[in-house]
Amino acid sequence: MENLSLGELKYILQEPIYLFEEDQSELKNQVSENKSELVKKNELPPTPHEEPNKSDELKPETEEIEIEPIKVRGKFEKGILILHEEAALSDPVMDMLVKMIQAVGHSMSEVGLVSSEELHGKSLEEFQAINAHIVLKFGKIKHPINALPIHDYQIHTEEETEYLFADSLTAISEDKNLKVKTWNALKLLFNISK
Repeated sequence: MENLSLGELKYILQEPIYLFEEDQSELKNQVSENKSELVKKNELPPTPHEEPNKSDELKPETEEIEIEPIKVRGKFEKGILILHEEAALSDPVMDMLVKMIQAVGHSMSEVGLVSSEELHGKSLEEFQAINAHIVLKFGKIKHPINALPIHDYQIHTEEETEYLFADSLTAISEDKNLKVKTWNALKLLFNISK
């Protein structure tokens, strides 16, 4: 079994095989050495109806790169996702956020938090894989989610997800008018009649 190629191992192993970069370069060197030996022996490469070259068999396994999912802080029990511009939320801003979430009838254990930094470089597909039911985006975030046709403080529904975009949590905490605007939008989103 030690001398089996990866192509032969695929019939024994059911799980995908992942190679480290060092192993990939070593295999490439071995394949190129094998090719040079074939050329020296004047052997022709296999025709299309013959068994494929071992390097062709390696390609799918080496190209599969597992994408690390977006990390959501919090238990995220109810599928409520809060995206925030700030790298870290200060205590007064966090207190305001906790009060807002409690005022709409939820607790912090039911929400998930993701900062702009954690979303940077992630695709819209990766974001949708989080499977949030409600997305509250506070502030400017460098992410394709901004391409959605959503105006600030207006609720937008796309497929099974409801979105609400607003100013940054820091700006809201410092401006009473923004607090009122945010509260009115949250009341609509969470069907609260106070």
